[in-house]
Amino acid sequence: MSQPIYKEIRWGFIGCGEVTEKKSGPAFNQVPGSRIQAVMSRSKEKACSYAERHNIPRWYTDAQQLINDPDVNAVYIATPPSSHATYAIMAMKAGKPVYVEKPLASSYIDCQRINRVCEQTGVPCFIAYYRRFLPYFQKVKQLVHEGAIGQVVNVQIRFSVPPRDLDYNSTNLPWRVQRDIAGGGYFYDLAPHQLDLLQEFFGPIVHVSGFSANRGGLYQTEDTVSASFAFQDGMPGSGSWCFVGHESARTDQIELIGEKGRICFSVFTYSPIVLQTSQGRQEITIPNPPHVQLPMIEEVVRHLQGNGTCTADCISATSVNWVLDRILGKI
Repeated sequence: MSQPIYKEIRWGFIGCGEVTEKKSGPAFNQVPGSRIQAVMSRSKEKACSYAERHNIPRWYTDAQQLINDPDVNAVYIATPPSSHATYAIMAMKAGKPVYVEKPLASSYIDCQRINRVCEQTGVPCFIAYYRRFLPYFQKVKQLVHEGAIGQVVNVQIRFSVPPRDLDYNSTNLPWRVQRDIAGGGYFYDLAPHQLDLLQEFFGPIVHVSGFSANRGGLYQTEDTVSASFAFQDGMPGSGSWCFVGHESARTDQIELIGEKGRICFSVFTYSPIVLQTSQGRQEITIPNPPHVQLPMIEEVVRHLQGNGTCTADCISATSVNWVLDRILGKI
């Protein structure tokens, strides 16, 4: 089924939380041929305030009304993961392309539901794995593919942060540690970016096993995770995540070990990329754009205008959820 070519993409936002304020929201109005037409929140106050502050023509408190708006021809879903499948399917059945915050859904099973509707309708579904398109990670990919460290033989993810202040409030915990809303704990919120990047660099992960535990006792979901995995070409990797560690253990690093050296980079702090070979040690600093989702949104708009192909789609995103759910023993 051929998709229409859009001269102008007029976005409707479902959800207007923190991520839309700087990371993504303003970028939709900065890309030529793209603008925000409407916003929806179940809170009238939030919807109205967001629309006023960002000069958005219309606001709604009902998602179906926003999707039915004839002046909205694409939908950005920026809600917690448990509602991603419902809203994405509603929009695609209405013939409107969707751009969904990561992860694609709160379970691999819901991802499959999204994929079926995407295939049946022929309506595109993009996922906000925007780090793929940032110059920082494009540089890492370039170094790998140019053979800067020879053949990569192993990858290691290491991530540890202390609990957030909000984690101690047992009567009002963040949604990101509520399994029925987020799909898991902070692991389900942060690890997707790391796993998506590795699959972007090295292809799909096809074998995975994991162990998870709650060691801090601050909430019910996992707060410590370890995993082993292997890519399609047989290359092994491992990961360790801790969300209740001491400040002295704070770590955000992926290490790529090659036959001729190693590359170390961060995913969330954007520390200088370290390239170390027998020729010495090099640090590479690459700044981010003010709105980090801008490069990906440009790709999405080009795709919808018939000027390119955005590869961060629901098919590639589903493999991330498969890995997550295997690690946590959900499937």
